[in-house]
Amino acid sequence: MKKNGRNKKRDLSALGLTIIILILLNFVGSFVFHRFDLTSEKRYTLSDATKKLLSKLNDQVYVKVYLEGEFPAGFKLLRNETKEMLDEFRRYSNDNVEYEFINPSANPDKQQQIEVFKQLKKKGLHGQRIEDTDETKKTVQTVWPGAIVSYKGHEMAWNLLKTQTGKSAESQLNSSIQGLEYEFASCIRNLSVLMKPDIAFIEGQDELDTLAVKDITTALEEFYVVKRVAINEHLDALKDLKAIIIAKPDSSFSEKDKFIIDQYIMKGGKVLWAIDPLYTSIDSIKKNQQTMAVPYDLNLDDLLFKYGVRINQNLVLDVQCGALPINKAMRGDAPNIVPAPWIFFPLAAPSDAHPITKNLDVVKMEYAGSIDTVGAKGIKKTILLQSSKYSKTIMAPVRVDLNYLGGQPDETKFQDSYRPLAVLLEGKFKSIFENRPFLPNQQMDEEFKKQIGFQTSGVDTKMIVISDGDIIKNDLLPGSGKPLPLGMDRFGQTYGNKNFIMNCINYLCDDSGLISVRSRELTLRLLDKKKVKNERLKWELINTFVPLLLIILFGLIQNWRRKRKYAN
Repeated sequence: MKKNGRNKKRDLSALGLTIIILILLNFVGSFVFHRFDLTSEKRYTLSDATKKLLSKLNDQVYVKVYLEGEFPAGFKLLRNETKEMLDEFRRYSNDNVEYEFINPSANPDKQQQIEVFKQLKKKGLHGQRIEDTDETKKTVQTVWPGAIVSYKGHEMAWNLLKTQTGKSAESQLNSSIQGLEYEFASCIRNLSVLMKPDIAFIEGQDELDTLAVKDITTALEEFYVVKRVAINEHLDALKDLKAIIIAKPDSSFSEKDKFIIDQYIMKGGKVLWAIDPLYTSIDSIKKNQQTMAVPYDLNLDDLLFKYGVRINQNLVLDVQCGALPINKAMRGDAPNIVPAPWIFFPLAAPSDAHPITKNLDVVKMEYAGSIDTVGAKGIKKTILLQSSKYSKTIMAPVRVDLNYLGGQPDETKFQDSYRPLAVLLEGKFKSIFENRPFLPNQQMDEEFKKQIGFQTSGVDTKMIVISDGDIIKNDLLPGSGKPLPLGMDRFGQTYGNKNFIMNCINYLCDDSGLISVRSRELTLRLLDKKKVKNERLKWELINTFVPLLLIILFGLIQNWRRKRKYAN
């Protein structure tokens, strides 16, 4: 009896001590946060740039996530990963991040559902119509894998699912999960910026007009003050601009304007060059079914060569290409516009090796040329876009003929593979005007250099050179003339142009290093669907009966031990 009493007292003391320890641990845990990330790719560890951004929040960030309800496993995984990411953001923001998951299809009234869907689309979210088929039934539903992020009275749409042409559903899901941290952090950064940086489209050399770049301008205006600037040989034309965009000029730059651009770069200015190598008359193609593409005289070749690239005077033809609208109707009949593959519209493959192009959809280009990198000391060169394996180049002059339409090109004739179409240059550039006059009068030349504060060598900066001006141009809706979203053709096919240009500008202007988060690699350990289907019954039986057998076995062992103990 005494022994049993001592045992009972000891057990109660141990239980009480355990309860006290658990209470203390929970109490301490409410003030001290630490998470042990044991994954090989550190998927649950935020970057230093994100942590720094979150620590500076001084108001509530509220997130409405429209990813709740019954849907396929892939969307459930995306929802769970989103929730975990938001929890992580909340902890590092001193609880300044709050969120709510909403089912936009919860209302049984179909008309009200449609109204909700319209509102979400208007705010910038993209719905996904999905079919889920298993062995018992087939369901069709619309899912809205996105969120609305609000901060200090402003809000921004955040699409969680990133689609990529030609990629499997699992690959797209993996890319979307990889981008969660960057996308959400970017939303917070852009909503919290008090003074937007100034960027500008350069005009004066017949560059793309405001209507041609309407969509990308609207997108950029969420993060920047977008201007249009004509240099016109004014020394301070580019003053205080974070970046400039030179979009498809078709007339020559003066030496003085070149000098001003050169000195802007020497002092840390960033440039996005979107340059057509050859002039291709669209009107001649429409009228005569063909045209000759001839070189432009932009007076930029020596400048770009000094910086480390050469845009070749050729056109890239690619079997992987976009479509040209053609009328297949008989004469006198109503127009029958259909898409036809057009090898002069290469679909450029983005590189996954850089944050600008990682997980990006193919980018549509029109009459693009190839780029060669050349020696430039201290300049790092990164190829961002390139042609496919089945491509070739034709030197100017190039006959562009509608006879190329239709039929399957002979791939054996397309052996000039993977030609660079967009290149990132980073480093300290050298001025082309170091030992070179640019004005007829030497005295005027020196005076002009003195006024601008001439530098022969620049500070660290970066630029992106693209051998196509149309990459940044939005199509217009036939009939109304309204601009279509950048990257969407008149047949509704959407390419990655808009995201590419946005990523380019964000990379050029990013001082926080946040865009580096896009290069993180996460590995999804997905189930083998074929194996699941073939072995479904086996694993159902194992998961149902093995736990029961283990419990019964444990009970029998315990019963045997007790009998043996008390029998002695």
